Amino acid sequence: MNVHTMTLIPNEQAALVHGIFEMLALALGAAYYRLLRRRTGGGSILHGEGFVVAVGCIFGAAIGNKAVFWIEMPHLFLQYWSMPALLFGGQSMVGGLLGGLIGVEIAKKLNGITHSTGDAFVFPVLIGLMIGRVGCFLAGLADGTHGNPSGLPWAVDFGDGIPRHPAQLYEIVFAGLFWWGLASMRQRLAVQPGLLFKLMLVGYLGWRLLIDAIKPIPYAYPLGLSGIQWVCLIGLAVYLPVVWRQWPPALLRPAEKGAQ
Repeated sequence: MNVHTMTLIPNEQAALVHGIFEMLALALGAAYYRLLRRRTGGGSILHGEGFVVAVGCIFGAAIGNKAVFWIEMPHLFLQYWSMPALLFGGQSMVGGLLGGLIGVEIAKKLNGITHSTGDAFVFPVLIGLMIGRVGCFLAGLADGTHGNPSGLPWAVDFGDGIPRHPAQLYEIVFAGLFWWGLASMRQRLAVQPGLLFKLMLVGYLGWRLLIDAIKPIPYAYPLGLSGIQWVCLIGLAVYLPVVWRQWPPALLRPAEKGAQ
């Protein structure tokens, strides 16, 4: 059996590596978002509607990011709740995505914006996800995003002698394939503004519900699921019916004909 071994990065260096890739993911994702807005005539994010959406997204994502992490790790929250560093520890992509969505919707409601603004976020989110997971992979065990022990040929030993699922690499591959699939459907989905974002959201929540089943569970909730998996289930319960109702009938006709 071939096992790929990584040199274990010390915790302080792992945090630095992860932080660099996290900042790179945010910077490139934001730059790509601004580019897409300019291409579609959406205007600047520094004033007007663009500013409202950006502020709602930033604050919502920051709150959701931390909230879902501590849902995932309630035992650590109870242990370290009195330490100021608690506010800066932990990240959650699921929390950032859902928190950003809620933040944008609140900001739009307060400012009387009624049309959808989510579609422009789809591909910037995916590119940020792919870059960020590179940092997670390089950070190894210290990052906590690796999978369970595995005997598969592509399992990775992150330095402690135990081959594990490289869950971070799985997510990079998923995001790339998801990008391709959504890009191929983008023009047809454009008849329903906001549907592209909702499809990305439910696709990612479904992915995390599945992939987190092969990751260590730091704190088991009912049914043996992690906190993130339960958040994904709730998000899917809310948004899958919305996607179904909004799905263009024209996209269903080819499948119906093929089944006859």
